[in-house]
Amino acid sequence: MSEIQCSFQRIEKKYLLTYSQYQAMKRGMAPYVKPDAYSNYTICNVYFDTEDYQLIRTSLEKPVYKEKLRVRSYGVPGNRDTVFVELKKKYDGVVYKRRITLEAQEAARYLAGGKLPSESQISHEIDWFMKSYHPVPKAFIGYDREAYAGRENPELRVTFDTNLRGRNTDVDLRAGDYGQLILPEDTVLMELKIPGSAPMWLARLLSENQIFAASFSKYGTWYKQQMGAAPRYGDYRPRILHSA
Repeated sequence: MSEIQCSFQRIEKKYLLTYSQYQAMKRGMAPYVKPDAYSNYTICNVYFDTEDYQLIRTSLEKPVYKEKLRVRSYGVPGNRDTVFVELKKKYDGVVYKRRITLEAQEAARYLAGGKLPSESQISHEIDWFMKSYHPVPKAFIGYDREAYAGRENPELRVTFDTNLRGRNTDVDLRAGDYGQLILPEDTVLMELKIPGSAPMWLARLLSENQIFAASFSKYGTWYKQQMGAAPRYGDYRPRILHSA
């Protein structure tokens, strides 16, 4: 096992943009940000939950504290490719993320009740979560991401996600990134990951383009679609966003 312990603490804000708002943001932020090292990629996630979806049902009630477990890969992994097992917590608006890396096949065995060849503080936290909730893989959520980092402050990140899709069959990262669309094709999800307060140029851009923060959960919206509480869209079809 190749393991890298990672820990993050930051404020995350989400915004649902029209395509024209996306273009305006790209134009306005160009002097202040640059593409990150891997600026265009596909993110694949498997979300774990209890059999009766206790975790996402609780999350949708917007408690002060909530937590979730997911496995993430960049692109569709093979058995020996690296994936991240992530424990994500949110308390009073601040996001805390703890993760370890495993090969995809190792992660599948571990999360099905297996053991790790070596342990860490983060793996102990994940073990506690597993023993507390006995979660199982419930949903695949994938999307195509365009990512930028601040020129002056690289910890500031702006991402644009499109083609959000999900499924509850073949819930394994190795099974492909297909699924049913979670948002309309002309909607872009923008996320701001901010270590502190937003810079003035960013606040100005949001105001000028009438862009307001939204309470949005990818997994939560997919779950509401399954329950008939949110509109459904078509199956995922490849689509490319062109820079403004």
